[in-house]
Amino acid sequence: MLILAKTLLGIMLGFIMSVITGFLLLPILKRHKLEQSTSKLINVRHIKKNGTPTLGGLIFIIPTILALLLLYLRGSIKINHNLIIMVVVFLSYGAIGFLDDFLKIKYHNNKGLSIKIKFILQLLIAIIFYIIYKYNGGLTDLTISLFGFKMQLGFFFGLFVLFILVGTTNAVNITDGLDGLCGGLSVMALLSYGVIAWGSDWIVGSQELAIFCFVLVGSILGFLLFNTHPAKVFMGDTGSLALGAALGTIAILTRHELSLAIIGGVFVIETLSSLIQIVAIRNFKKRVFLKAPLHHHFEQLGWAENDIVKLFWSVGFILGMLGIIYGVWL
Repeated sequence: MLILAKTLLGIMLGFIMSVITGFLLLPILKRHKLEQSTSKLINVRHIKKNGTPTLGGLIFIIPTILALLLLYLRGSIKINHNLIIMVVVFLSYGAIGFLDDFLKIKYHNNKGLSIKIKFILQLLIAIIFYIIYKYNGGLTDLTISLFGFKMQLGFFFGLFVLFILVGTTNAVNITDGLDGLCGGLSVMALLSYGVIAWGSDWIVGSQELAIFCFVLVGSILGFLLFNTHPAKVFMGDTGSLALGAALGTIAILTRHELSLAIIGGVFVIETLSSLIQIVAIRNFKKRVFLKAPLHHHFEQLGWAENDIVKLFWSVGFILGMLGIIYGVWL
């Protein structure tokens, strides 16, 4: 019952603080015209979204950090190296996204940071992750408990961390294309990892990692009040990179890296659809999908935006539950 109470407290605290942050921040974003530039190349219907404020990721990033600080000050959580890694990576990727969004707003285009600069920054964060993790005795093996498989990665664990972080953040970023889509899928994925973290009591700071997940879930739910169709604000790269980093980090820290392919299955499918489309066009001069990633394919088929989001949320929920079964019981 105590675990359930802490879970509900975390979600409620994140939600309330997020709603308050949204009501305070949204007028500021509008006043300073911090707006999203939308291309008609994506879909004609998206032209209507031009002028919608971006940087909405701050609506769930700020409350999450403030809620954790509040819980720490009242003695509900403790500071440990895993929580530090979680917060540092979450904020660092959010900062990369913020800089990317800022450049897009400043120059009124969708270019932002170059791929090279993004990769260098992500590499630095992965190195910091590895140093803190290894210094505190973190394990550097890859384990598949279902098959009793274990492989020692050693130094290459740092490269593995980079692969997970870069892959997950880009997958979440690609999925952020419809109102509420990325936020809703992130809620389900983080709920799943929150449950897995509670069950990983052999990990240092497992309780704090679980509470982080649930606080962030509540914060995203508050954000969705402003982001569901028709969106009053977009999360931007500020939000999508932070969420991708949070998912990748929690998967590594709970030693359930491979479950990310199940829990974040929709993100994986979206990314694969983009890769397949690129390969098909470049090598065979043909399109597999009407438009990629997959959610734009459904748009081209004439599906309503809300129907696409509800379908993807449903699939995300089922995959999240399957991920819990794999992560907790298998």
